[in-house]
Amino acid sequence: MIRELDASIFVAGDRGMVGSAIVRRLKNLGYRNIVTASRGELDLTRQAEVEAFFESRVIDQVYLAAAKVGGIHANNTYPAEFIHANLMIEANVMHSAHVSGVQKLMFLGSSCIYPKYAAQPMVEEALLTGTLEATNEPYAIAKIAGIKLCESYNRQYGRDYRSVMPTNLYGQGDNFHPENSHVIPALLRRFHEAVEQGAPEVVIWGSGTPMREFLHVNDMAAASVHVMELDHATYAASTRPMLSHINVGTGIDCTIRELAESIARTTGFTGRLTFDSSKPDGTARKLMDVSRLKSLGWQASIGLDDGLRDTYRWFLDNEGRVRD
Repeated sequence: MIRELDASIFVAGDRGMVGSAIVRRLKNLGYRNIVTASRGELDLTRQAEVEAFFESRVIDQVYLAAAKVGGIHANNTYPAEFIHANLMIEANVMHSAHVSGVQKLMFLGSSCIYPKYAAQPMVEEALLTGTLEATNEPYAIAKIAGIKLCESYNRQYGRDYRSVMPTNLYGQGDNFHPENSHVIPALLRRFHEAVEQGAPEVVIWGSGTPMREFLHVNDMAAASVHVMELDHATYAASTRPMLSHINVGTGIDCTIRELAESIARTTGFTGRLTFDSSKPDGTARKLMDVSRLKSLGWQASIGLDDGLRDTYRWFLDNEGRVRD
């Protein structure tokens, strides 16, 4: 493991759920020179701004956690925004990092890069072997492009740009918008409001049968830093030149119905659960094969029930802000 505590580290997307967790993790480990910039200070979709940012300071490492993200509804409704914003962010940050001499970069992707009907659990080798899930294909293509950007800069210029592909993330700092959020924050808010209003039922999109894997954002941050700190030889030995990404997850999944029941217990909801099968389910199952990451010395430590309780406490502490 290589821990350069004085390195100048730019965390792109530090105001987001994952980026803020990475900043917390780095600080807890003793890193002293963390560079951040709000969107008001730096719009990562603007090439000139990103170039000027890298030209104006010395950066040793980059964690590229910035992205436009959302759930099924948001991906279906705003496909152009999702593919454009994510392509621009990745291309601008990686190219400017390369031009300014940044040797180490970490790109954070998504499990949606894998084909809709990939064998379960999904291994890294499944990339580009089949058709993507239609509801988030534009976002997935942007994330695949990010992986290939890393591989291309490594191949052509000898950079050390790495990619980690997380499963479904949740935790403090998540987006609790009633329509544009992912399943855990959306359900936490819906169940919480049902308890507040004394509602007899909560309606959940889909049949409840799809299976999903969930990873707490603090575990994701720990995994990202762990992979970044691996020496080059160890990391390279675990990948191949054109297959450089690493899955990050728990290796454990549950049905959406089971998730909803867990969230009901967490929020104290005792009413009826109703599943609206007229709404899309998305992929039937998405479970990551995390054997490669385990072989590199890391595995998740936060169980789903504990993670849901932690996330709900954060929601309650920040309710006035996140429900706007």
